[in-house]
Amino acid sequence: MHELPFVESILDLTLEYAEKSHAKKAVALNLVIGQMSSIVDDTVQFYWDLLSQGTIAEGAELRFNRVPAVFYCWDCGTTYELRDGNLTCPRCGSSKVSLVKGDEFRLESIDIED
Repeated sequence: MHELPFVESILDLTLEYAEKSHAKKAVALNLVIGQMSSIVDDTVQFYWDLLSQGTIAEGAELRFNRVPAVFYCWDCGTTYELRDGNLTCPRCGSSKVSLVKGDEFRLESIDIED
């Protein structure tokens, strides 16, 4: 359910961009979603289909680009992608790590029809 405000924002951005570009239709949206975000693709799609009804964004394809989580180890300086759900550093075994990327949810681009 926490996806609803995100989808509302994405729709607002899409409609604003389409209006400024004098678009006839929003064709597709390219979304970037981090592995550590709690965003569920199907829920985003559900809200998108519901909220975009009757707008020039209705029927636009949502393209989900999942990006891996990347962590930094404070003990040895290693940067690594999360594998098999194990958060500890694969080099030194430390749990003193922080997320560098992988929790994002953003609209990367919008494809429109002029």
